[in-house]
Amino acid sequence: MAPREIVIVAFEGVQSLDLTGPLEVFAGAQSAVERSGSGRGYRITVASPDGKPLRSSSGLGLVPDAAFADVPAKIDTLVVAGGTGTRAAARDPELVAWVRDRAAGVRRVASVCTGAYVLAASGLLDGRRATTHWAWCRQLADAHPAIDVDPEPIWIRDGCMYTSAGVTAGMDLALGLVEEDLGRDVALEVARYLVLFLRRPAGQSQFSVQLQGQLAERDTVRELQQYVLEHPDADLSIPALADRACMSPRHFARTFRRQVGVTPARYVEGVRLEAARRRLEESREPVEMVADACGFGTPESMRRAFLRGLGVAPSEYRRRFGVPAPA
Repeated sequence: MAPREIVIVAFEGVQSLDLTGPLEVFAGAQSAVERSGSGRGYRITVASPDGKPLRSSSGLGLVPDAAFADVPAKIDTLVVAGGTGTRAAARDPELVAWVRDRAAGVRRVASVCTGAYVLAASGLLDGRRATTHWAWCRQLADAHPAIDVDPEPIWIRDGCMYTSAGVTAGMDLALGLVEEDLGRDVALEVARYLVLFLRRPAGQSQFSVQLQGQLAERDTVRELQQYVLEHPDADLSIPALADRACMSPRHFARTFRRQVGVTPARYVEGVRLEAARRRLEESREPVEMVADACGFGTPESMRRAFLRGLGVAPSEYRRRFGVPAPA
C-alpha cells in the first residue's frame, strides 16, 4: 500500500521542536511498520514557501524537502508547525492561501502550538473548537472570535481539524494521529522508543500539577511539593504538611497558597489525581487498589475527585484511555 503523505509546513522562525517532534513520531511509526511488514506507513515531507534553507526561532538551520510548488498532489495529513515566525507567516497571503487551498483536499489538518494562528488566518478554524500554547490562547481568542479557543487541553480534534498546545504537545498530537491510523500498540511502541514519560491523551490539561509546582520560590515549599509528588499515599493533611515544613498550620497554608497559587488541599488532590490517572492508563489494577495507592482512601473519594478535576468517573477514564483488557 502506498504510504500516507504527511506534509509539515515550515517557515522562517519556526520552532524547531514543533517540526522535528511530530516528524520523529511519524518516522518512528514508519519504522515500526517496516519492522512488522504490515500496515500502511508514512512518507514525510517538510515544505516551505520557496524550499530554501531557513532558520528556526532558536537559530538552528533547517533545509526543507520541498517548496510548496513541489509538494505531492495527494496529501493525507497537513501539519502546520508553530514558533515566533507564525506572526509573519499568518500575515503572508501566499502562505495562508496555499494552506487553505491544500486543506480542502486532505483527510486531516493539524497545527502545533502557535501554528494555529496560520489555520486561524486561513479561516479553517472558524466555528470550531481549538487550542494553542496556553500563553497565546487569550490573544488567539481575541483576534479570532469565531474560534472557540480552549486553553486547557493538550490537543483537540474538531472534525478533521486538530490543534495542539505548545512544543512537546505536538508529539502527543502526532502519537494520537498514529494511534488513529495504526493502533494503540504502535503508538505506545513509538512513545517508548522516544522515551516519552507518558503518552498523554487528548483532553488532558496543559496545566499539570508538576508544572504548577515549579512556581514556588522558597526551598521549603519546593521540597514539600516534591515530597507530595513522591508520597501521594502519605498523610498530606495541612497539620501534617505544616509539621514537615516547621510552620504553624495557619502560616503554612498562607505561605503555600502565596507561593504556589493554590491551596495545599487543592495541590494534594491534583497530585493524587494525576497519580491515579497514570495508574488507570498504564495498569489493570482494581480501582480500589488505585484509590488506596494514590491516597484517596476509598473509591468514592477518588470518583468525586475525578468528577471535579476531569469531568469523568475513574471507570470511564480507564475505558477511554487505559490499557485494553486482555481478550
